[in-house]
Amino acid sequence: MKRSVLTRYRVMAYVTAVMLLVLCTCMIFKYGFDTGEGLTLVVSQIHGVLYIIYLIFAFDLGSKAKWPMGKLLWVLIAGTIPTAAFFVERQVARDVEPLLADAAPVPAKA
Repeated sequence: MKRSVLTRYRVMAYVTAVMLLVLCTCMIFKYGFDTGEGLTLVVSQIHGVLYIIYLIFAFDLGSKAKWPMGKLLWVLIAGTIPTAAFFVERQVARDVEPLLADAAPVPAKA
């Protein structure tokens, strides 16, 4: 497996997690203080698009790493739980790292 598969998953996991925290903050302001309705709409749409991209990259990583369905579902759902994506991303990186070492290019012999 290429390192880029893990890298793009990690980037989207962080971006999705940060956007979910921003969205939660916007929702608190929208419903708690009756302000920021327009901003909440924009942030929710951006988070939705980024979450779809996260799903694609996470599914790609899971299929290449040959994860069981339960683990794949947990990683996919982690993008919907505030702060969970940070912890799941770290665990996924530790699990996938040995697979990347096995796929290291072999130097050519003369």
